[in-house]
Amino acid sequence: MTSAAIDPVQRRIVAVLVLVQVIGGVGNGAGLAVGALLIKDITGSSGWSGMAVVMLTLGAAAFTIPLSSIAARAGRRPALTLGWLAGAAGAAVSVVGAELESLPVTLLGLVMFGGSTAANLQSRFAAVDRAEPSQIGRSLSIVVWSTTVGAVIGPNLTGPGASFADAVGVPDLAGPMIFSAVGFGVAGLLTLALLRPDPLVHAAGAAPAPRGIRAALPYARGRTLTAIWAIASSHAVMVAVMALTPVHMEDHGAALKVIGLTISLHIAGMFALSPVMGWLSDSWGHDRTILLGQSVLVLAVFVAGTSGSSEVQITIGLTLLGIGWSASVIAGAAKLTASLDVATRPLVQGLSDLTMNLAGALGGLLAGLVVAISGFGTLNAAAAVLTIPVVVLILSGRRVAARIA
Repeated sequence: MTSAAIDPVQRRIVAVLVLVQVIGGVGNGAGLAVGALLIKDITGSSGWSGMAVVMLTLGAAAFTIPLSSIAARAGRRPALTLGWLAGAAGAAVSVVGAELESLPVTLLGLVMFGGSTAANLQSRFAAVDRAEPSQIGRSLSIVVWSTTVGAVIGPNLTGPGASFADAVGVPDLAGPMIFSAVGFGVAGLLTLALLRPDPLVHAAGAAPAPRGIRAALPYARGRTLTAIWAIASSHAVMVAVMALTPVHMEDHGAALKVIGLTISLHIAGMFALSPVMGWLSDSWGHDRTILLGQSVLVLAVFVAGTSGSSEVQITIGLTLLGIGWSASVIAGAAKLTASLDVATRPLVQGLSDLTMNLAGALGGLLAGLVVAISGFGTLNAAAAVLTIPVVVLILSGRRVAARIA
């Protein structure tokens, strides 16, 4: 048994992160399910719907480097707490925007909501601050997996959320956002109270840490750069297709409950098999697991893009989309972490999350335009093209490593 497996501090850290991810995942799942529909309801246009995910991912990107800098300076606990509480405030602002039928206020709320996404992402790195190298993928994936419970429940709160909204006198689609605000608030308070000792402070000790995005850039090369690219590209594929799926389904007459179920299964695909992906990454190899993920992404966009009005086929496509994302992002994050020392990890991990979220924002932005101009099938075909550079980078890196060996 490895030292990571018997380290009581590591066990406590992972347990706390799992608890927080479950609760915070409810908020993220609820918000993702209704964000695009909320924007469509306010604007009356499907073309604007992609702006929901754009604002969420831009918000996550905006919080990423500040939270990483706080982590490098003061530890993971204050950084993650701030991210969750910012998300709670953002969900509350989104409710106000829905009540006022104000697009600017709602978009501002969604940007702040992105703070919870940044905290969610950085939690997976907090899980490996003390992990042994051979356990990085598995430790990371346990925390990612824990998001499954809350994230699957969240989208299915659209119905109860609408009932609650009626009871308190706000628009139906604002109800799930109220649940998000509560979930994020509880996640933040639990992080502040329970994440002790701080995993990064405990692991790094007095080691100097680089600060600021410029300090992280020199480390983004070789294996690290390939990992960053794989994570960002895979996230762009997932966000672009997922962002417009609720609108695509609604345009084909799907009920709100069916849309919520589809998003739930998509999120289950993202997180439920995380331990398997972590095990594959550790035992089979980071690169092979990333390539597996890219293959599943291509299959997913083919199934989704040819679904037409079939609710069963689009649900299968979205589930596969989540599985492909899971393999690519977990193995990519493990590859990234393994390529860095403890002192430089927070900022470079932050740079990776920033790139990931900006890629997702661009994917969501272009998704709305592509669907408005050429349809959902074309969007999926374009998403498939994004897997090509990842495959090229992985294969070329393996050839270089083989020549050196």
